[in-house]
Amino acid sequence: MATFARFGYRKTSMEEVARSARISRPGLYFLFSSKEALFRAAATHILERDLAAAERALAVADRPLQERLLEAFDHWAGRYVGPLSRDVPTVIEDNPDLLGELLESMPRRFERLITDALAAEPGAEPASALARTQTLISTSVGLKYQASSREFYRDRLRVAIGLLIP
Repeated sequence: MATFARFGYRKTSMEEVARSARISRPGLYFLFSSKEALFRAAATHILERDLAAAERALAVADRPLQERLLEAFDHWAGRYVGPLSRDVPTVIEDNPDLLGELLESMPRRFERLITDALAAEPGAEPASALARTQTLISTSVGLKYQASSREFYRDRLRVAIGLLIP
């Protein structure tokens, strides 16, 4: 994905990806039949990795919910904050025709993880869990594009979580 992010999907060649991966171009074609298949596999891998990390963060029951939420959002979006880090999500978002429903299903899965974590808290109001989740996601998206560093993103998101989650 770093190679796709650096050059953009259209300008990335299989030769460049092979060079970055330190394998031969025929070896790359042995693993992936086309640039489209490689891109789809790479994007799926990154999104699955981020979702799994968010899920693990939320599952640590001995930590306060606010900390678990901050960690989950950091895995999902925080790692893509800053001038160089934005290229990976951009190249994914700029090629919806290559990824199909993946661009809708993965964010929905993240939304469901957060909503479930909020609804599972003692005394939680399940009806407000989705609204709070959507507000946190909107805040995260806005911060991702405002923040110049991951630390700034985390600090501001910590404030938002503190306001929405008692």
